[in-house]
Amino acid sequence: MDKEKLIQEAYLVSHKIEPNGNFPNNSKYPLMIYKGALLIHPDDTEEVIKTVFAQNGYSNAWVNGIFDYHHYHSNTHEVLGVFSGKANVQFGGPHGVVIELDKGDVVLIPAGVAHKSLSVSADLKVVGAYPKGAEYNLRRGSQEEIEEAKREIENVPEPESDPVYGSKGQLFECWYKQNCKNV
Repeated sequence: MDKEKLIQEAYLVSHKIEPNGNFPNNSKYPLMIYKGALLIHPDDTEEVIKTVFAQNGYSNAWVNGIFDYHHYHSNTHEVLGVFSGKANVQFGGPHGVVIELDKGDVVLIPAGVAHKSLSVSADLKVVGAYPKGAEYNLRRGSQEEIEEAKREIENVPEPESDPVYGSKGQLFECWYKQNCKNV
């Protein structure tokens, strides 16, 4: 894989996602959407996205869609790369922001941020991965889990690299310096 032909300069969209009922979301780190970060060629497979993520420290990868119910991970951050198709995804719970994701987009979802697909194209394929290959949990926003989930979110370590651009990525400005250009 020629990384230079796959990765291109993305337009960054970021959103601070505040708590929403039983969804803790993440007041510290914003949701980051890298619009058009990956140039997927017709003869590529999902492995190209897995490889980019793995080279940047994100593994335990899977290929699927996005669940059609609100859920979040309280023990790790998650990165999603859209290999094909498109989806309207709601982030933050029932009253959260809705973002259209297209082929080549990458989303970095902070621990605790709820997400749910509202509509998807028939050809949607998404690659997901986690910093340092973390084993992720699945939370659905029940009242019983909220306090434990908040404690877990507080203990999730910061990723060591940007999922797309590695050591030179926008993650460092946006998360570590709290200087996102589009919040």
